[in-house]
Amino acid sequence: MAKLKVAMIGLGMASGHHARALLDLSDRIECVAAYSQTAARRDAFAGQYPIPVSGDLDAIFADEAIGAVLILTPPSSHLELVRRAAAAKKHILLEKPLDISFERSEAIVRAAKEAGVLLGMVLQNRFRAAALKLDEIVKSGRLGQLVEASAAIRNWRPQSYYDVEGRGTRARDGGGVLLTQGIHTIDLLLSHAGTPKDVSSFVRTSPIHTMETEDLVTAAFCFENGAIGTLNATTCAYPGLPERIELIGTKGTAVFTGDRLDAAFMDGTSVTEGGERSGSGSGANPMAFGHEMHRALIENFADAVRDGTPLRVTGDDALNAHRFIEAILAGGR
Repeated sequence: MAKLKVAMIGLGMASGHHARALLDLSDRIECVAAYSQTAARRDAFAGQYPIPVSGDLDAIFADEAIGAVLILTPPSSHLELVRRAAAAKKHILLEKPLDISFERSEAIVRAAKEAGVLLGMVLQNRFRAAALKLDEIVKSGRLGQLVEASAAIRNWRPQSYYDVEGRGTRARDGGGVLLTQGIHTIDLLLSHAGTPKDVSSFVRTSPIHTMETEDLVTAAFCFENGAIGTLNATTCAYPGLPERIELIGTKGTAVFTGDRLDAAFMDGTSVTEGGERSGSGSGANPMAFGHEMHRALIENFADAVRDGTPLRVTGDDALNAHRFIEAILAGGR
């Protein structure tokens, strides 16, 4: 079977994990171009990875042999790039978040659907072994009816992180800790617990950072099935703690911490999964984790393109998380 030909668009912070994942999958995927408008980034990337670099974005969209693009650029650029990819009938794997506003995010999902192309999202924490096991437990009914579903994202980012031009601004990133860091754990929480409603929240920019958007959030909410929950998200928690999801059901409790799952059930059984210590990026280096989850995510995306395998993380999933984030920010106002 011919290899799926893809191109990377954007060679920023996340590009290394994608490049390593693509090289691991080189028996079935060929990355034929890695684009950046910046010569220095192209040169730095070419010095590390045996993937051809390009400064010609038009050529990538015009190349009919390229079946899919990985869009890894800042959020404020996503809608325009997705529209170009959709018009060129190229499937899309998009770095989170969808875009800087809910309206632009909706337009992205709509553009892909109208063009008949796949839209996968880079929310790679869905592919942690512990997260996959938790998904299996919830869907099997072993926890019973959920009565509480809560999450904590206690990251650390030094001021130097926010001193990078555009970072933590509404114009480039669309928001702060919720949309940039918290969305990974929020997506996982919603995938297990459903859609939150009746959100109340406190949203702050702490004295720890000089930045435009929020770095400290606490929210309380209920779900459609009647369960209640809380969310704490921050980039103020030095030196960074593992993300945590707690699900309490009528038949047991499951706690997902970083890359480990511990679940105990009222029938006397228990489950432990993960603990591989692959890192989480909760500390000063956001990319301090392996590329294994990216590899699994890209493999799922390639299977969806070639064989129609269901995408594990869709544009609608990311839109659902963005909608919840908007409700938290509105509650804080």
